[in-house]
Amino acid sequence: MKFAEVVVDRPIVRRGRRIVPLPENAGIPLPEQPPDSEAHRYPGQNPLALTFHYHIPPHLADRLQPGHLVAVPFRTQQLAAVVVNLTDDSPVENTRPIADLLDPEPVLRPTQLALARWLSDTYLAPISECIRLFLPPGTGRKPEFFLQPATETGQPSPNLPPAARRLLADLYRRKTIPLSEVDSAAADLLIEHGLARKVGGLAPPKVGPKMEHRVELLVPPDEVEKVLLSLGAASPQADILLHLHALDDPLPALPDVLAAVGCSRSSAMSLAKKGWVRLTPAHRLVGLSPAQQAAAQADPPRSDAARRVLAYLQARPHPVPVDELKEALGVSTGVLNNLHRQGRVTFFDEPERIALTLPEDHLTEAIIQLRRSHKQAAVLRLLAAEQEPLWVGLVYSQTSADRQTLRQLAEAGLVRLHEARRWRDPLLGREFEPDHPPPLTSDQQAVWEALQEHWRLEQPPRPVLLHGVTGSGKTEIYLRAIAAARQAGQGAIMLVPEITLAAQTVMRVGARFPDDVAVWHSALSPGERYDTWERVRRGELSIVVGPRSALFAPVKNLGVIIVDEEHEPVYKQRDRSPIFHARETALELARLSGALVILGSATPDVSTYRLAERGEFRLLHLPNRILAHTGHKQVRRQMARHGEDRPSIAIESNGLLSLPLPPVEVVDMREELKAGNRTIFSRALQEGIRETLDRGEQVILFLNRRGSATFVICRDCGYVMACPRCETTLTYHADNGVLVCHYCGYHTRSASVCPECKSRRIRYFGLGTQRVEEAVREMFPQAQPIRWDQDSTRQKGSHDIFLEHFQRGHANVMVGTQMVAKGLDLPLVTLVGVISADTALYLPDFRAAERTFQLLMQVAGRAGRSPLGGRVIVQTYNPDQPAILAAAQHDYEGFYRMELAFRREQQYPPFKRLALLLYSGPGAKKSAEAARSLARRLRLHVARQGYPAVEVIGPTPGYVRRVQNEYRWQILLRAPDPAEVLRPLLPLPAGWRVDIDPVTLL
Repeated sequence: MKFAEVVVDRPIVRRGRRIVPLPENAGIPLPEQPPDSEAHRYPGQNPLALTFHYHIPPHLADRLQPGHLVAVPFRTQQLAAVVVNLTDDSPVENTRPIADLLDPEPVLRPTQLALARWLSDTYLAPISECIRLFLPPGTGRKPEFFLQPATETGQPSPNLPPAARRLLADLYRRKTIPLSEVDSAAADLLIEHGLARKVGGLAPPKVGPKMEHRVELLVPPDEVEKVLLSLGAASPQADILLHLHALDDPLPALPDVLAAVGCSRSSAMSLAKKGWVRLTPAHRLVGLSPAQQAAAQADPPRSDAARRVLAYLQARPHPVPVDELKEALGVSTGVLNNLHRQGRVTFFDEPERIALTLPEDHLTEAIIQLRRSHKQAAVLRLLAAEQEPLWVGLVYSQTSADRQTLRQLAEAGLVRLHEARRWRDPLLGREFEPDHPPPLTSDQQAVWEALQEHWRLEQPPRPVLLHGVTGSGKTEIYLRAIAAARQAGQGAIMLVPEITLAAQTVMRVGARFPDDVAVWHSALSPGERYDTWERVRRGELSIVVGPRSALFAPVKNLGVIIVDEEHEPVYKQRDRSPIFHARETALELARLSGALVILGSATPDVSTYRLAERGEFRLLHLPNRILAHTGHKQVRRQMARHGEDRPSIAIESNGLLSLPLPPVEVVDMREELKAGNRTIFSRALQEGIRETLDRGEQVILFLNRRGSATFVICRDCGYVMACPRCETTLTYHADNGVLVCHYCGYHTRSASVCPECKSRRIRYFGLGTQRVEEAVREMFPQAQPIRWDQDSTRQKGSHDIFLEHFQRGHANVMVGTQMVAKGLDLPLVTLVGVISADTALYLPDFRAAERTFQLLMQVAGRAGRSPLGGRVIVQTYNPDQPAILAAAQHDYEGFYRMELAFRREQQYPPFKRLALLLYSGPGAKKSAEAARSLARRLRLHVARQGYPAVEVIGPTPGYVRRVQNEYRWQILLRAPDPAEVLRPLLPLPAGWRVDIDPVTLL
């Protein structure tokens, strides 16, 4: 018998609102452990990596593989689970069978299963939560109870209430009904009488394939026009037209036509009124037979009138109408009758005749009109033109047809109606302008050749750190690496730090590799994410672009992983478990799959650069900025108008151009105050904005704070408007007059009087993006500002809309937070202003200087990316601060050396690793005691185990002490391997979570 080791898709134990794992308790039954299954963990791994064993039923024996999604019985319920291993034996004797296979194909690849184990072990997270990272929407099916009939066939119901009788009848009809959909009292009554039973199962998935009805043409497209003649309702008039069209006789007798068609004369009359046929009335002809011709010559009649009649007829080869003859000769009917009685002439009775006058090229439309088959004809013509099955919704909108129309065509054997899967593509409608690899600069060529050689000679290849200044052409190296992977039949993942950058990057990648790129991020709808996941799993798309979650896409035969802007702290997931870093996870995924990792940045993380210096990563440099956008229409126009003072441009031997990084001017805001300037903008920045806007160019103003005012205070009693649930001030938003807590979302109307002393002397202090936007409007009449921050881009697709709005020139000043500092390539931006470089500089975080330096360098990189050049103005109250000075000189190496010395002295990463233990719970005293208790336990554990060079710091209150009425505490662990120290203490008490290698201590 074969066994499957599975991870169930659920938290093991729930305590209130917090989730903690099953305790490791050998020999004692675990609270939610099935009686016939055993929790198991891999030797040497953390106790959170719990798995369960089930035996494989015969019908699944040859189908089940690691990575399959299955349903398993778990206590009284049924749960979804992922198979992580197949074994020949089980740690327990009595096992339960796997209930069902939920997906015919494995949902996780072997490398993904291994990566999930690594995530659990490295970041001390439950294995179920790590596996969930790889699953598409819809697989997390919740357990649910169902009602089923107790017997196969119906039986007379006993004396039951009407509600129970109705439920029983419905139960026999539907067989299975979710308990949540039925009346509980009626269900209990049926169960009590033995008429129904309650069974566990899984709720239907909330997301799945989207099926659509399609219509397919069954006749050759070139035969459609012929088919149209037979469509629609019965129409005698149409039948007459078709009969006349088919006859060789252009003037057939109407009675013969009516008899052949089977209709009355009125139908022909209607056609004649439309002008589509011509009717010739019935009439009598008179003529001479050969014998009568001879007799007329041999024995002419005595009457002059009779002789004239015979002479008239002799002169004509065919009989003539009687009326024509009478009119021509002026004879009476009596003369003709006498000649007929004498046998000298013969009468011929001619029937009514009909002729088709409708032009042949109008015949089909006339038939369609008569048969009222416009909708059917439109459907067939549309299908013939498209030459592929079409979604019925499209057919309806294009033809005004309806379901009945399609059903009639299907019954006639002309079309086929069927269901087909419709892919929900987030890139549908995007037009990728084809792009071809441009020539490389000498720097790029050197990097690309070194990268190719490194990739070829080292197997598996060491990670590569590509250190390139902003605008140096790192993306072109990425694209060439992706092309090389595709040429080898491999896939690629490209990570970007923000969703805002995903759209811009997808356009670049899609232009080079159309129809082979997928975008993956949390802003997609569940259906879009599900379908994108499925198409990537099938191998239909081999390139995935997105923020950190894109790392878990099921890319086939992964060849290269690119982490752009690798220094960005947003690559660390902090809001939910597992608390992992995408960069480190990418390195492990590459190790497992043999892929190449390229880490790119203009300001690499200090720890990353240290690894590169030590040879653990291959270090490549792009030190010069490439001149881009030379063909941009607006750039050319600006150069023609204001080209005299543009930056010096260097020309390489291959004709490519480069230009220097923009100059950075640091403004001492203390001197501005001394000079009487109390506005937001220094005099230099005011002049720079005015000149830039006058030239028709664009400005970016960066401020690392949202809102209009940082806090609101009463000037009489000093009361500060604070969040009632968090220990933080409320931020004032002037656009809607609301005070907002940016930690829990609490909001309230701004007070006009102090709630404490009732004074009206309310003052708004501090500065936010909204206030900067207002100041721009007030001071610069020519400005058309746009604000780009988290508050203004909440709706789906708003990032793309804002960026396109600015790129098209509908706005000329962009005011934003960190979003504007990351990777934007805007050719008309020639001035970047940093409103306050000091915002994050003095935060209680050892990375504060590094983060400030990176932000300043990155935001400065948004200026001067075209022949127009650019400049940067940095406002600060600390102009001599080393991080600001280094950023002003674009001196990464200098800052790195200085920061590394500080880290070595203080034993911060990369010299020691950290773990941040974070607590959140109700009650100030209870929370403080929980923090002190764990700190004591941790210190005792370190002392008993004798861990070398381990330091426990704290507990200390969180930077924001209270959020959503829960108090925060933290303990910092400094050690060579913090996870090794903490693993024996797992699981931690309720309320605690662990952040291994935190990117911030706030």
